[in-house]
Amino acid sequence: MKKILILSLFACVLFSQTKRDPRVVGLSGAYTTIADGIFSIGYNPGLIGLQQNQPFMMHIGQLDYGVLGNFFSIQNVAQYSGDTLDTKEKDEIFRQLRDADGMAFFTDLHFPTPLLNISKGNLAFTTNNIFLSNTRLPIGLLEFLFYGNAEKTDLDMELNRETLGLTEIGVTFGMPFEAFSLGFTFKYLQGLFYLGVDEKASVANLETTDIGIIGTGSYIIRQGLGGRGFALDMGIVSRPKNGWSVGSSLINAFGSIAWNKSISDPGSGFGFYPFQWGDEQLDPGESILVTYTIDTLRMDRLSQDSLFKNDTQFFPDTSEFTTPYPALFRFGVSKKLETILIASDLVAGFQNAYYARANWKWSIGVEWFKMANLPMRIGYSWAGGNLSELGMGFGYHKGPIIFDLGFAFRNGMWLHTMKGFNFSAGLTITSPKSRKAVPSDTTEEGEKDKGFLGKLFGKLKFTK
Repeated sequence: MKKILILSLFACVLFSQTKRDPRVVGLSGAYTTIADGIFSIGYNPGLIGLQQNQPFMMHIGQLDYGVLGNFFSIQNVAQYSGDTLDTKEKDEIFRQLRDADGMAFFTDLHFPTPLLNISKGNLAFTTNNIFLSNTRLPIGLLEFLFYGNAEKTDLDMELNRETLGLTEIGVTFGMPFEAFSLGFTFKYLQGLFYLGVDEKASVANLETTDIGIIGTGSYIIRQGLGGRGFALDMGIVSRPKNGWSVGSSLINAFGSIAWNKSISDPGSGFGFYPFQWGDEQLDPGESILVTYTIDTLRMDRLSQDSLFKNDTQFFPDTSEFTTPYPALFRFGVSKKLETILIASDLVAGFQNAYYARANWKWSIGVEWFKMANLPMRIGYSWAGGNLSELGMGFGYHKGPIIFDLGFAFRNGMWLHTMKGFNFSAGLTITSPKSRKAVPSDTTEEGEKDKGFLGKLFGKLKFTK
């Protein structure tokens, strides 16, 4: 019994952000007031406005991959391996997964399009490719595995399964003022493909009674091709004063993707990502209907072959539907010392979807730059309970070359306790004199150049 549960509990996740880079991975997300150039997009576009004097920055290549769960780890496998679980162990595991909104498995892959991510002064243009996959098994199935039909007679078998690919194209500009900077990113979301369970149209249950098990289920799995949508990032950050900076941002406000707008009949569209279901391949404009029926399953009827029936049908479906692109709120503060930069963030989502989670996450990161060409980083984040992350990384910055690498232990602080990981590495180029050689508007000395909008509104000040 324990081995079956161990293999199946790849479980629910501490969600991440929509965009990552090696430095933020090493700092475990503490980025709202310290992100630089193109890396501020997706965290706080207000930072762009403080970089009037900085040279250009361009991505050459980057890869970021993450896997996340909340149960499977080397330590848990060793602890719970055996024949049976006692009641206390079952209650503890089930309570953790129930509080985490079910049993799920999440992966994400991010990579910026080479040469199409560039910033100069207070302007930036970015193109990022994002692939997300989320699976959440029914909470009712978990209850049945742990307790059989003793605890609850009517079990919810709602299933969530989503795979999404999109390209996020953003135009960013910052407006520097005397005491702070405002920034905005306007995003066009080009949906590439989507396959997921329509939870509103799907109904499934499992009823356990004294005479047997009865159940019916109907899952609609929709396919989307050629989605389109928009989102907006807004951010504000103070000019550094005595090394201190404070800022906040709203990322992906009003974000959503509408699918199948370009498909008018089942034979049209484009097969960018031909999905496989079993041995069959879906055509553009098709959806899947999966049904099952359990008719009084009990010991004395196991020899009958008609107790359990399931059926899968492909059917034409060109109806339009919309998926969310969840928003995040960020608040951060940082302090720059002679050889150390300390940053801390609070981040919250507004719904449980993809990379967002409707609770607070706190993070703190430290960057040591005594060796200017070899910055070292470490960070920690916590979102309640066992939802924690330990990040670390380093960079190599020499002349026009900016190379960074980051790795994070997710939902655990050590190799034997981690329940997921994140790996990120990237190469960026800038001016041959490097960005460090040019005075930056992110320092007090940079206040002399506020740009056109800063001069136009330069008299705007905070009032006491």
